[in-house]
Amino acid sequence: MSDLVKAAFWKQTLERAVKTAAQSAIAAIGSAAAFNAVDWTVAGSTVLLATILSALMSIASARVSGDKESPSLV
Repeated sequence: MSDLVKAAFWKQTLERAVKTAAQSAIAAIGSAAAFNAVDWTVAGSTVLLATILSALMSIASARVSGDKESPSLV
């Protein structure tokens, strides 16, 4: 677990989470806007859940790859 305290790991994890948040926001808002029915609570909840899942996946993947400071599986 000592790899989880390194700044490089958290920087990469944050980058992945922000990218996931942006992607899920575009998907949720874009698909709802196509039907003229954007529910901001649902869109926000979707973005929040996707962001949390991204961070958890990075933490779960921390010791899988050869690079101990990377949140990647490969």
